[in-house]
Amino acid sequence: MIKFTLRQLHYFTAVARTGHYGRAAEACAVTQPALSVQVQELEAQLGVVLFERGRKGVMLTADGRAIAERAAKILASAQDLADHARHANKPLTGVLHFGMIPTVAPYLLPPLLPMLKRSFPDLELHVRETQTAILLAELADAKLDVALVALPVADPDLECSALIKDRFMLAVPRDFKTKGRVVVDAALLRQERLLLLEEGHCFRDQALSYCALQQSSALNTLGASSFATIVRMVANGHGITLLPEMAVSTEVRGKEVRLLRIRDPEPTRTLGLAWRKSSPRKRDFEALGRLLQASKSESRGSQLLAGRGR
Repeated sequence: MIKFTLRQLHYFTAVARTGHYGRAAEACAVTQPALSVQVQELEAQLGVVLFERGRKGVMLTADGRAIAERAAKILASAQDLADHARHANKPLTGVLHFGMIPTVAPYLLPPLLPMLKRSFPDLELHVRETQTAILLAELADAKLDVALVALPVADPDLECSALIKDRFMLAVPRDFKTKGRVVVDAALLRQERLLLLEEGHCFRDQALSYCALQQSSALNTLGASSFATIVRMVANGHGITLLPEMAVSTEVRGKEVRLLRIRDPEPTRTLGLAWRKSSPRKRDFEALGRLLQASKSESRGSQLLAGRGR
């Protein structure tokens, strides 16, 4: 009968992730010999070679890649089991690892954090702000418990709940000439440079999709990672940009920028929470969702949706 431990799987996935025994040992807070022994014992139990050594580190074998994928799921399930036991009686207690995309975190975190502290004082919140693809990967690996992202999410292992509908607005220089609502189309974009976030941000993809732009090579993205940088460029007459309405009060205040509503149908994004279907903490995530909606209602704009699973 094959027997292996969660510790062995944890050490193995650390080596698989880092490609290096030394870095994996450091990440796991153990000595390299202790980690190596555990990985060797796992190989002996399974009867396969998991790694091949190269000049710059180690690489997964074909068997190792298949086992690494299954090991990640086993570790995630084990974490979910521990969470169930720990949080069975009280919502939002203990540790919660919460991910948010960068085009949301600066605008919802400031009102959310004091609400969480007042309503759930026993919660130890760890916030991770990064791009969607990384958040979803860390959800799958149980490094995160829940994440606030733009929906829909195409992952059958995740459950989602829609919370906030956020409209897009057009930010233009103060002296931009127009009357009424504008149409963001190819004709406008031939006249004006559309400034966007760098690749990897879901808001960039949403903006390109709305503008029906299949190629972005002609667009000036500036390599910007924040709306703050782009809005300053707009204020100085270097182009125009689309902004989510929740960002407007923070990013436009005091700058030489005009905001224009876009002619119907207005572009929007739907924001919601995503978590592993296997997680036992759905009640926690629903409570968090209600607070997120309340925190959004404290800022200007954005129609709220009733929290619905999908």
